[in-house]
Order: sequence, then C-alpha cells, then structure tokens
Amino acid sequence: MKSKIKNFVEEGRRKLPLEDGTVYSRRRGIQPFSVSPLQDYIPIVGEEKIEKLEKLARKLKGIRIMEVNSTMVGGGVAEMLYSQVPFLNELGIEDEWKVMHGTEAFYWVTKNIHNLLQGKKGTLTPEMVRRYYRTLKENADIYAKGHERYKPDMVIVHDPQPLGLARYLKGKNEKWLWRFHIDVEGDTLEANPVLWQFITFWTSFYDAVMFSGAHYVVDSWPLRKYISPPFIDPLSIKNKELKPDEITKVLEKYGIDQSIPLLVQIGRFDPWKGIDTTIKAYKIARKEERCQLVVAGNMASDDPEGERIFNHVCEETRSDSGIHVIRLPDDLAVNALEVNALQRAARVILQPSTKEGFGLVITEAMWKGKPVITREVGAIPIQVRAGETGFFITSAKKAARRIVYLLRNPEEAESVGREAHEYVKEHFLMPDRVADYLRVANYFINDELDRDSIISYHPWFKLSQRRS
Repeated sequence: MKSKIKNFVEEGRRKLPLEDGTVYSRRRGIQPFSVSPLQDYIPIVGEEKIEKLEKLARKLKGIRIMEVNSTMVGGGVAEMLYSQVPFLNELGIEDEWKVMHGTEAFYWVTKNIHNLLQGKKGTLTPEMVRRYYRTLKENADIYAKGHERYKPDMVIVHDPQPLGLARYLKGKNEKWLWRFHIDVEGDTLEANPVLWQFITFWTSFYDAVMFSGAHYVVDSWPLRKYISPPFIDPLSIKNKELKPDEITKVLEKYGIDQSIPLLVQIGRFDPWKGIDTTIKAYKIARKEERCQLVVAGNMASDDPEGERIFNHVCEETRSDSGIHVIRLPDDLAVNALEVNALQRAARVILQPSTKEGFGLVITEAMWKGKPVITREVGAIPIQVRAGETGFFITSAKKAARRIVYLLRNPEEAESVGREAHEYVKEHFLMPDRVADYLRVANYFINDELDRDSIISYHPWFKLSQRRS
C-alpha cells in the first residue's frame, strides 16, 4: 500500500486545518494522510530495526503525543509530520497534529525572529514582542478546551513560532519538548541580548530541547538536550520510485525538454536558499555544456517573504528561456509527485544555501541517487561528505565548474549518487529517527534511558568541528 494524501478541499469535505488547529487526530476521525504498513519498510531498513521499533512502541502503549507547528504546507517540518504522525499511530501510539493560527503581521514577526536566529542584523522591537505575546495567547485560548480533553503525555513543539504555547497550556505531569530545527549558533544569540532573553524566557517552560546536530546545542539553556537529525519517508509520494511516464508527464506540463540535461533547485523561495548563486552558476556552466535549469518551490503560510522573492526570481529570469521558475501546486499529493519527478529527471541538484537547519531537499535528492552541489553550512555537512556523497562550493564560479564536470563525467555523477543513496539509507530514514523520539518519550514516561541514547557512533556535527 502506497502513502496517501487526501485533499479535503477538493473532495468537498472539510478544510484543514480545523478552527482549533487540528490537522490529524485519529480519535476524531481526522486522518487526511497515511503511511505504508510497517512491513513495507522491512526490505528498506531491515527486519531487526522494525522489531526494535515495535518493542519500544509497546513500552509506550497508551501514551498520547501532540505535535504543534506553524503550517501544514511548505517546509521540512510539515514534510516530516505528514509521515511521522500517521507512522506513530501505525505503531499504536496516539499522536495528533495541530498548527497555530496567525495573521500576516504575526508571521512577519516570526520570520524576523527566524532571520535573527540565523545571524541577520537587526533587532526584536517591543511591538514585535507584544504581537507575539498576543498571538500565542489567542492560540492558547483556542487550544485550551481540546488540550484539556486530550490530556497529552508529551507535547512536541516545532521551531519558534508556537514556542510560547507551553507557558499557557502545559498541564501537570505533561512533558514538553521543543524541537529546534533552525541553523543557529550560541554566539549569534549572545550577540543579541533582546533575542537571547526572548527565546530563553519561553524555553524556560519546557522540559527538554532537541537539536538537529551537536554544533547547534545551546549549552546555557537549563534543559535536557537531545540530538536527532531530521528524516525522510522513503515510501512517501515524494520519495517513492516513479515510472518513466510519470516523470515525463510532469516535464511536459512545464515545457521542459527531456533531451537537454536538467539542473534542479527545489525549496522555499527564501533569501537563505542561494537561488541567486544557482542562477549565476547555470549561466556560467551553459557556456561550456548545454543544460537547462529548474527553480521550483511553493509558498508557506508562515513565510510572507516568499511571494516577494518568487516575483523577484521570475523578473530576473524572464528573458532566459532555459530557466524554468515553477510555483508548485498547493495540492499536497500533486506537489509531492512533481518534486519527485523533477528530482529524478535532474542530472545535478543544486542547493547552495547560505544558512540551513538541515536541508531535507538535499536528503531527498541523495535518496534518489543524485549528485548534490551545496555549501558547507548548518547541518548540511552531516549529510554531505565532500567528494563522496556530494560536493561543497563557495561561489557560483566553483559551482559552475562542478556542474560542467558532472555533466561531462556521468559515471562519476552516478557513483556519488549511489554513495549518497546508501548514506541516507543508513542514517536519515524515518523508522530510525522516529525511534529517537520514542527513546525520549520512554525516558520521560518510564524513566528508562535506552543505551542507544547514551552512545552514538555517528558524529552528528560538522566534520570541521570534530575533536580528535
């Protein structure tokens, strides 16, 4: 059985999220998406891992988990929750998903917080802080009755947008975990006292924080700290194998010539994604090798900056017929299928982000056996080992040289792609990483610390920051 995503809007049922923020709730019959049965993952990750996962889930039978984030469309967090939430329910653990409500003005505030955390110059004004307080309190009032009825044992809050909810909603015996996905460094926080005080105040209501890599850990926060990288679902619509005619259909839809080598960048239209570098690299590379470029992405409700950047990219590339700027459909299933097809059609994937919490689009491309050209920033070096599972660049010129090399040496591109696929298979697939969440829950609920949580032989941090 393949992963399914229903679109309630098109089916004329009920629009999601509901007024109370609910996206997924098995007890209420709201299950708009599903995952493949557990046994379908065995050929991919092995029977032993699935058996361990089921054993861990049995220890936690009867607990209730709540996931909260800022949007159900766009971005890596939503991408993971589409699979993680139904997967946990498949394991017999009740997990529900809510998203918060906010105005465009609120999301400009949280976008500013996001940019400040990633090192952009600026400040958090008193008016921004007041707007954040007001919106979080409004959302807490919306959630309150449902939260009291559900009585979750563990709440996982993703990123800064809904961070403040714990202050208003946390009940007795509930454990709250903040999942921090952003590319941040302690020095950046300490250099901005207002931002530091703001984030530290809200985190004080949590029991623990989970980071994507060791180099993101903020030592001075007095919380338990966990490290677990993000993941992909190998059987989702976005990552499953496609038939050639499925790929061709998508390429024809967007007028992409299959006889010309394709370069692809996919992701949010965001100032940190390095889209300008990709376009410059393409323009240099095409002078030596025939190629075309796709820059594709969609809008997220919590990112009001996306529309402006999309329009800017369209205007900058309007006169170049070799560049296809694609605004992907809002329909979740169609969006996922088209991303899959574009990535599988690509000869080279580019993602030269200047900041990146993790970069799931890189993980997706690696899973599909594609060579990725990117920058050595954020948690990307956790995935990409230079020259083995991908390539690092520091400028458009260097990216162009690597593009030309890969187009002229397809055997090398395929070899790197194979290594990349195996690396993702070993480290970044959903069953392994969901086990990390269950180990945290087991520690919270049963006071048991799995030995796999104590010793990890994989260094979840930049190669340059390892200690010998």
